[in-house]
Amino acid sequence: MKVTTAKKWFGWHKWTSLICTLFLLIWCLTGLPLIFHHEIDEWLEPEQHSSITSGTPQSLDALLQKAQKDNPDRIPRYVFWDEEAPEKLMFDFAPSMDAEYTKSKYVAFNIYTGESMPSVNPNSIMTKILRIHADLFLGIGGKLFLGLIGLVFIIAIISGVVLYGRIMKKFDFGMVRKYRSKRLRWLDTHNLIGIITLCWASVVGFTGIINCLSDVMLALWQQGQLKEMTAPYAHQKPVEGKLASLDSAVAVAQRAAPDMETRIIAYPGSIFSSKHHYAVFMKGKTPLTSRLLKPALIDAKTGKLTDIREMPWYVNTLFISEPLHFGDYGGMPLKVIWGLFDIATIVVLVTGLYLWINRRKAARQQWTLIEERERITEEDETI
Repeated sequence: MKVTTAKKWFGWHKWTSLICTLFLLIWCLTGLPLIFHHEIDEWLEPEQHSSITSGTPQSLDALLQKAQKDNPDRIPRYVFWDEEAPEKLMFDFAPSMDAEYTKSKYVAFNIYTGESMPSVNPNSIMTKILRIHADLFLGIGGKLFLGLIGLVFIIAIISGVVLYGRIMKKFDFGMVRKYRSKRLRWLDTHNLIGIITLCWASVVGFTGIINCLSDVMLALWQQGQLKEMTAPYAHQKPVEGKLASLDSAVAVAQRAAPDMETRIIAYPGSIFSSKHHYAVFMKGKTPLTSRLLKPALIDAKTGKLTDIREMPWYVNTLFISEPLHFGDYGGMPLKVIWGLFDIATIVVLVTGLYLWINRRKAARQQWTLIEERERITEEDETI
């Protein structure tokens, strides 16, 4: 590699790393607890798990009426089946269909016994940490900005790999010069840990960019597939009055996709449905397909199926990338590995920042010496 080319790659690596260092530290520091968010939630707010986790499910309509009595001033928006506890069913009640999710109130039941269960706290400490990690409390603007920072991070990774490859042509792989200057030891440590975390950082960085585009993908799905599926209802008035039974809507969706399970029901008027349909989202039963959702649209007045389709590829990419981003595929062993890589990345960021500050300090000292020599020379010439 030519010297001029190496300098260009060094410039790319230095400036892209500096631009994203602060945000990467925020991501790593908030991402570490998020990797273990299920365990932390359980520790902060212990749930009383029911011993009854199977049997004949209770009527969804009966549970809805029970939940509605305690929330007369709110409307139901979603029904969720808990991924961690399949016996747990949650209703999302909000002041309006377009209210912020922080305004939601969740009511949970054991679907087999009808007993009340602890519900999700939308304003918990882990939710706030997730908001910092996902959008810095800036909404879609924050997500898009962090997505741009993610692209800068990918460039920093690529330029770092190119530079490390050039260095390793002269030295052994993984070399740390312990008996040289302190700066060289830090540099070698920075390079070594950086190359060890390369694959992990690339995966997490790339999936993070995809997650930052979630609102964009939702809008594309709404204006694309969902609009196409609801086209026959485009000129009809929004559904009013009494809606079709939730139980019948789920039964219709299950008959349309017998090898799948119900995961979410979105009410008419919510962002995941139309103003005329229940959107019943079905999931598969394998580790991979359980992350993918298939929407079945049920006419909210007649209770009849109007359409069911596979999600577009870009939405499925989002579904797969989100759990991979947090190491949520392989249970506790993968979470621990993700946590260790997260800590190692913090070390890379700190050492990189130290090297930059140290280099600037050395450059200032050198420049000061040069100025001092010039001053002394000028005084000698004057004499």
